[in-house]
Amino acid sequence: MSVELPFAPVDSIIRRHAGDLRVGSAATERLTRHVQQSGAKLATAAAERAAAEGRKTLMVDDFAVEPDDRDSLELPIAPIDRIARLDIDDRFRVAADARVALATQLEREADRIASVAVELTHHADRRTVTEADVERYFAIEAYFE
Repeated sequence: MSVELPFAPVDSIIRRHAGDLRVGSAATERLTRHVQQSGAKLATAAAERAAAEGRKTLMVDDFAVEPDDRDSLELPIAPIDRIARLDIDDRFRVAADARVALATQLEREADRIASVAVELTHHADRRTVTEADVERYFAIEAYFE
């Protein structure tokens, strides 16, 4: 899977939580790849709902989140649109407000992961958020599922 999402916005999301900690580039890359994979999965599920209802356009309701104001989001909408289309049929369209809803959902997820990764960094008494901290989040999440 090619990376459609730039690393910089995801790095900014991690830094929102990091305070005076450093952020390793591998941590940013790992979270970026996760956000992209998650977005593609969410869009696939949304396309299945739309198809079941006989629609060819993914709508806000297909993403089960009320979109934030577009200007308040760190994640850019154009790459989110490309991510949404990675695994869905070309016959589907993604409404503009649905792109913002998907970006909202992905940014909230990235925020949650970044927050926990920063806590894990503090717990390990390190000064740099690493890829291992992001991976530990996924291990902890899988344990509680």
